[in-house]
Amino acid sequence: MSGSRHDTPALTARLDDFLCFSIYAAEHAFSRAYKPLLAEIGLTYPQYLVMTVLWEEDDQSVGQLGTKLSLESSTLTPLLKRLEAEGLLTRHRDKQDERVVRVKLTQPGDKLRNRAAKIPACILSASGMSLDELGKLRDQITQLTKRLEEAV
Repeated sequence: MSGSRHDTPALTARLDDFLCFSIYAAEHAFSRAYKPLLAEIGLTYPQYLVMTVLWEEDDQSVGQLGTKLSLESSTLTPLLKRLEAEGLLTRHRDKQDERVVRVKLTQPGDKLRNRAAKIPACILSASGMSLDELGKLRDQITQLTKRLEEAV
């Protein structure tokens, strides 16, 4: 039975050896690092991600936002409703296609960008890594994500 799964030596199932756990733990550490910074501007991390995408390019469809954030509409819609209730964005039907809901920053939402501008530098500093190191790590994780998504 050469080459079968049974010929492979048994892997020791130690939690510290699991890459998925390292990424999971890093996500929690990121959440803790972002929390006080985002509290200062009144956003949760998912709301911050939505706002970041809109600061990059305003007036997008819900579908575009969902694709960029890897979020389903059922997850994204409550985030958008809350941000709209806080006066940071508006949702409206597309004039060309009434089925499409578009999202646009309000003036307070656009101004919030200035208060959020320091956050990336604070996270970079907290990481203890250089911008180049973090960029390479991000690229590796992005490639890993892509490969895992293609595998399922």
